[in-house]
Amino acid sequence: MATLDLHDVRKSFGATHVLHGIDLRAEDGELVVIVGASGCGKSTLLRIVAGLETPTSGQVVIAGRDVTGLEPADRDIAMVFQNYALYPHMTVFGNMAYGLKIRGMPKAEIERRVQAAADILGIGPLLQRRPKQLSGGQRQRVAMGRAIVREPALFLFDEPLSNLDAKLRVQMRAEIRRLQRRLGVTSLFVTHDQVEAMTLGDRLVVMNAGRAVQVAPPMEIFSRPADTYVAGFIGSPSMNFLPATLEPGGTGARLGSGAVIGFPDGPRPGAAGTALTLGLRPEHLEPGDGPDSIPLAVELIEPLGSETVVHGRSPDNLAVTARLPGAFSGNALSVRLPPAALHVFDAESGKRLNPAA
Repeated sequence: MATLDLHDVRKSFGATHVLHGIDLRAEDGELVVIVGASGCGKSTLLRIVAGLETPTSGQVVIAGRDVTGLEPADRDIAMVFQNYALYPHMTVFGNMAYGLKIRGMPKAEIERRVQAAADILGIGPLLQRRPKQLSGGQRQRVAMGRAIVREPALFLFDEPLSNLDAKLRVQMRAEIRRLQRRLGVTSLFVTHDQVEAMTLGDRLVVMNAGRAVQVAPPMEIFSRPADTYVAGFIGSPSMNFLPATLEPGGTGARLGSGAVIGFPDGPRPGAAGTALTLGLRPEHLEPGDGPDSIPLAVELIEPLGSETVVHGRSPDNLAVTARLPGAFSGNALSVRLPPAALHVFDAESGKRLNPAA
């Protein structure tokens, strides 16, 4: 059992700054997911924790021990890679036991650990097979088993599900979460998939351009995103963003169409006319007419069975997406913008504007 602490971790490759001062603490037994678009620095951060990259500055502390300058083998970690990294000439047993043999562990203890991990993962009957005889999901279980037998202080997962098909990804996602809870090992999981992030993590680290823009539990990030990047990245389909201006007194916002939407949770700071961005998730839009609604010309309909995603365009040429229950057909749709579901951001900085104190 261990904690992980990152203190002002920075990384540059020449003149290119990849990480801009990451601070993070993963509590004992916690599963923290680092999520963000390609190129945001999440894999570089994981490699720094693993010891595969050296930070330009900052500290990596595992279980209270500064490991910043240590080799990967000396950090008491185990890593599960995207490409499984199994030895093709070895059996499943050999792949899982290899790291323990190198450490000089007694044969009986190696067999005990491998068999215990295989039982946990349901791959006991596969121990004498070679990787080419396994399916993608079975190979992933072997890679996880190789990590488990190490009994490390810290698990590191580098997009381990990205090579699996959609159905198997869902299954393996649930298995990883159950396994992590059962073992209680502090874990850092990197993914670009926001669904994986939301369903797996105790907390998420949402990264953008080398910065951790928000660190919080999944539902807090979903319901109170720190800025427009987080709001647009988390949630599918993505949040709608509508330009508006602040009304006198900060009690509401005026859209380009002239409609005024009040803020039910209190006024926002700023002078009248301040540029805002209003955020509304597609599932919160409701069919209906009224002063808080906008008409849409329907451009695309995506029927999903129990619900329908409708893509439309407003009279002022804004793209708006609505996720409606049941079926929908037609060329036009009027949607209400419920004030209680509004997210209010500063138009220039993109930062969330909380109600004035």
